[in-house]
Amino acid sequence: MTSQGTRDRLVDRLRSHGISDERVLKAVATTPRHEFVDEALSSRAYEDTALPIGLGQTISQPWVVAKMTEAVLDGGSPEKILEVGTGSGYQAAILALLVPSVFTVERIEELMKLARRRFHKIGLHNIYTRYADGHLGWPSQAPFDGIVITAAATHIPMELIEQLRVGGIMVAPVERGRMQRLLKIRRTEDGFEEEDLGGVIFVPMLSGLT
Repeated sequence: MTSQGTRDRLVDRLRSHGISDERVLKAVATTPRHEFVDEALSSRAYEDTALPIGLGQTISQPWVVAKMTEAVLDGGSPEKILEVGTGSGYQAAILALLVPSVFTVERIEELMKLARRRFHKIGLHNIYTRYADGHLGWPSQAPFDGIVITAAATHIPMELIEQLRVGGIMVAPVERGRMQRLLKIRRTEDGFEEEDLGGVIFVPMLSGLT
């Protein structure tokens, strides 16, 4: 179930569902998603579905990961991206194949330790990790060309937008009424512009450490 053919079928599905950036599709084909799920679920690693990773968290559906990655790249070549919510590490691993430097923040210490081991195991050395409240971002490394948030915020997080360079892009699920919408937010000289990429379902973005 972890053959290259299985990964290629996942890529074909993503392409048929609107993912068009070939760089992103190649990164998905290259990344061993089975390394980022519990061994008991490894046979389902290349299904286009979210899977539980414990501690009330999930590894996102591959289509959502690809969509967020495509949106933050925006057809360009960003140098430095911040991820808020490391989780399993899968989103950071995809980004690390496409961006020179990925900075990722996680508030759950056990998840951060597991993700670090996974990055080391598959030879990703351009991912920088921080155990911290994601709402704080990583101010000492700002500004970033892009920010990807992997948990649903109650509002557009201005404290993180301030860590974007002007022209940089944030991709984040944000609560809108009873729904969550995936927003692509571009920082401008005097604020930001947003584009709605559709409905999503993410775990909530929480404060504090655990």
